[in-house]
Amino acid sequence: MKEFLTKVGSPVGLHARPASLFAKAAKESGCKVSLAKISEDGTESPLVDGNSLLKIMALGIKCGESIKIQVEGDNEEAAAASLQAIVESTEH
Repeated sequence: MKEFLTKVGSPVGLHARPASLFAKAAKESGCKVSLAKISEDGTESPLVDGNSLLKIMALGIKCGESIKIQVEGDNEEAAAASLQAIVESTEH
């Protein structure tokens, strides 16, 4: 399992388009993908399914906030790199 922390670069956070891109990439990876929001005080939300657009959006993740991503499967390194690029992108 690959687990890492990253910060959201999109000005709209993980909402609508960026969340949709994330969920689509998670599904296409064939890996089990989970994510959690990390609050400023270091507490983290329960992990949610990275394939679910609605669950990702329900976390209310804003620009600059930290998230933890877990990727498990045969292609986890490539999947993790792709997901991290989506989360950190400022282009959405």
